[in-house]
Parts: sequence; C-alpha cells; structure tokens
Amino acid sequence: MNDDVKGQEMTIPAQTQSSPEPLLKVDGLVKHFPIKKGLLQRQVAAVQAVDGLTFDVRPGETLGVVGESGCGKSTMGRLITRLLEPTGGRVEFEGTDITHLGTGGMRPFRRDVQMIFQDPYSSLNPRHTIGTIVGAPFKLQGVKPEGGVKKTVQEMLERVGLNPEHYNRYPHEFSGGQRQRIGIARALALRPKLVVADEPVSALDVSIQAQVVNLLDDLQDELGLTYVIIAHDLSVIRHVSDRIAVMYLGKIVELADRKDLYSTPMHPYTKALLSAVPVPDPKRRGVKSERILLRGDVPSPIDPPSGCRFHTRCWKATEICKTKEPPLLALASGHQVACHHPENAEDQAPEDTKLLSVAKEAIEVVSVVSKAEESAEEPEATAKPKAAAKPEAAAKPEAAAKPEAAEEPEVAASKGEASKEKGQKSTD
Repeated sequence: MNDDVKGQEMTIPAQTQSSPEPLLKVDGLVKHFPIKKGLLQRQVAAVQAVDGLTFDVRPGETLGVVGESGCGKSTMGRLITRLLEPTGGRVEFEGTDITHLGTGGMRPFRRDVQMIFQDPYSSLNPRHTIGTIVGAPFKLQGVKPEGGVKKTVQEMLERVGLNPEHYNRYPHEFSGGQRQRIGIARALALRPKLVVADEPVSALDVSIQAQVVNLLDDLQDELGLTYVIIAHDLSVIRHVSDRIAVMYLGKIVELADRKDLYSTPMHPYTKALLSAVPVPDPKRRGVKSERILLRGDVPSPIDPPSGCRFHTRCWKATEICKTKEPPLLALASGHQVACHHPENAEDQAPEDTKLLSVAKEAIEVVSVVSKAEESAEEPEATAKPKAAAKPEAAAKPEAAAKPEAAEEPEVAASKGEASKEKGQKSTD
C-alpha cells in the first residue's frame, strides 16, 4: 500500500499537485534570542533571527531557501523540525499543530521529519561506528526492520554510494563528501516524508557538490521525498528547487517558482543576488553583464531598520519604504514579493517617487566581462607591444654597437703587445 502511494507521488509533478492540505504549513513564525546582562540576567535586547515567516511546502516538491549569511535560514530550518522552540507563530505538519509539542509529543513525528546538517564533521559522533550512527533512529523509535538493523543499514549505505563494508568504521576514516553521505543515510533511514537540508554541500569541494546534489535528486524520485533545502549558492538552488524563497534579515522578501524568479525577479534584493551568479553559457561569449554591488553591511538583527528592512541598501527606497513595512503579496500567479517598488510588476506606491538620500549611493553597477572575452583580448594586447618593438629594434643600431664594444678589447690587446716589444728593445 505504501509503495503504491509513493509511486503515485512520484508520477505527479510537484507543480500540478492539487493537495487539499500542504505537507508543511508555516504561519507567522518568529524566533527571538534574548540578550541578558547584569547579575539578575535581565533581558536588555533580543536577536530577531526569524521574524514572521509564512509559507507552505507541498508534498513531493523541493523548496529552496536562499539569502546572505545571518539572514535566519538555518534558524528557520531548526524551527520547522522543532529542534528550536519558536517564540511565536504556528507550524503545522500534515494538518497537526506541532509548534509547542514536547519531546514525547514530537517522537511520532520524528519518523516523518528529519534534518541533514551543514557540517559533516561535527554532526557525526567520533566515538560511534557508522553502523551505530545510521542505526540509531531505529533504536530510538523502536523500529525493527525486516532482515535486521545491520542489513537495513548496509543497504542504506549502498544506496547513498558507500560500501556496506564501512559498517564498522569510524567517522574520522572518511572524507568530507563521504561523511555527508553518512548524514544523508542517517536522515533517510526511517523513510521520512519531509527532509530539511541545511546547506548540505557548502562544506564540500565543487566536484563532490555535484555528486551529493544528484544523489539527493535520485533519492527524492526513488523514495518520494519532500525537501526544504537551505543554501547560499544560487546555482545549486536553481538546479534542485521547484520553488525558491529569498530571505533577508529574518523575513521572506520573495517567493516564486524557479523559472519566474530567475527570469523576472521582482524584489531589488533578488535582482542584486542574481546579478552575481556566473552564467556558464558559450553563447554569451563577448557579452558584457552588469553586476549590482550592494554597499554597506547587513544591518544588525538586534536593531533592524524600520519599515522595509532592505531600504538602507536599496536603490529604489523612498519615504514609504522607511516608514511602512511591505506585506508579502502575490503580484503574479505563484509569485509573492514584499516590496513597495517591485522590479517587474506594477508599482505598489506610485505616488511616492522621491528617493531617499541613502538610495542614491546604495549600489555600484560594475560591467563584468566574461572570461572568454578576456582571453580573446589578451593576445591582442600582447601582440601590439611585440609589433611595436620590432621597428624600434631595427631603428636602434644595437647590432652595430656590439661589434664596437667587441673591438675595444682587441685594440687594448694590440697596444699592450706593442708596449711589451718596446720594453724588450730597451732592455736589450
């Protein structure tokens, strides 16, 4: 029965599924970390890591989450897997509210919600063997698979590209990519429905990144998984995601399908991020692209800016951006954006046209030349000095100067011999 259901999920594309209830639903999720000082440890401030996230994840799809470091991506992943206690908001899994469930209440959901951690070195216990690490979910959940735990673990290791004989080895005997595969095997041991991957390839080499990303794709098709993949690499997110959420300073500023986001980005922050992505296309040889460089640093989450949190670095910021926070609205089919002055949509505040003083110096646009064009220009630049050097060499009598310099020692030698002969005659 379960195999039939999984087969149905695999054959229906995630974009066209009409599920009455999403697999995961997040509404107004908030997480503030208090800052305490003094002997009485009174709270003086709070780090607003996540501040009002609202989205859902459909069965069988992959939701990608991108943003700068410190925007709250990893905190959001730990909140929806209930590894952190939310400050506010609501998290529903398959229609059940799991926002404030305790350890005992979350135990049944742990089989269906798993997480792949970012660091493959610190996420594995160095004192346990691989068999113990991957087999731990079976022991904690009291599950006895057919054929025994050892056989099931070895099959899972082989499925993620490892040798079943690695069952008795320790984590320090493996490379970074192999350790990440072990973490994937542990997360998928109980066949979960939802997997949250917190930057699963950021600590790996580029060649290993492709292998792990392709492995996640194959396992999704094979096991009917639903992913929430957190990353800062837009190229990776574009390859694996069905929909993409862009975060900035604890909030989602844009949420859209992959094709819509990359073809028509609406939020200025998204446009700046996409301008920094290199395009490996031979057809673009000799084409110059403009890169938007955002000046200044990301504001502190302890004291975020008023209104739109991006207005201190936005080139379209007006007075309404400074005073009023833009809501996350659907301005197009399946395309949500939180901006008063979106890029490829109707202006939400057409009456406010006076730019702020910070907006005039917020960015720097730089023209970037592709490497193909640079390599084509280098031979031309090096050929010009060589061509100019030949007439100079011909004009200067360097060749004639060398014989003159060579004749001087001979003349000196002949004068020396003449003086010796005179000396011999005088002695005689």
